[in-house]
Amino acid sequence: MSAAVAGDSTGNAPVQVRAAKVVRVEPVGAYTRLVVDAPQLAGRARPGQFVALAVGEEPTSTLLRRAFSLHWARDGEVEIVVAAHGVGSTWVTRRRPGDVVDVVGPLGRPFPAAGATGRVVLVGGGYGSAPLPWFAEGLVARGGDVEVVAGAASADRLFGVEEATKVVGPDRVHVTTDDGSGGLRGRVTDALALLLGPGTEVYACGPMAMLQTVAGLAAEHRTTS
Repeated sequence: MSAAVAGDSTGNAPVQVRAAKVVRVEPVGAYTRLVVDAPQLAGRARPGQFVALAVGEEPTSTLLRRAFSLHWARDGEVEIVVAAHGVGSTWVTRRRPGDVVDVVGPLGRPFPAAGATGRVVLVGGGYGSAPLPWFAEGLVARGGDVEVVAGAASADRLFGVEEATKVVGPDRVHVTTDDGSGGLRGRVTDALALLLGPGTEVYACGPMAMLQTVAGLAAEHRTTS
């Protein structure tokens, strides 16, 4: 069952799917990937948007929905990545195939389209990398020259590296971890600094501190972010 709700920033109204069936639940390092059957929502979604799930069971459900970034939307299904922190996100990670969830989306502003043949670097921190392989797929299909930088505190907190590698190739995915357990020891900006140049477009998703540092680095190199 679904219903239209207030419009989002793309002008394409999101929908509420009150009984979206959970198709798959997969542990991925420190996170959980949840795949939900929601064709009407999936057809409207774009990289960079998110969905909001009702959490808990009636009559003890949590008042506010929880927002989760979209990892992918394809074949009528939406995929989200969840890090279990509090009561709401933990409840979501405990869903099982065949369960149903109440989901609203897509919400938020998607990534703007980059130049079809321009040089693009996508930067993700932790599970902020979730939408980047999906975004990269569209850019590559349009002829974009795409590289991906994925970083996290440790290897188990990286996400999307395998998917990004399939999309852009192994030589164009650069991995960093704070503790050196995966890829280059250091921060995403250490790898990013080696990839920037005039005319490079940079798109990033992750913690606010990382975004601020990426924006400052891009400005120093006179790139577009």
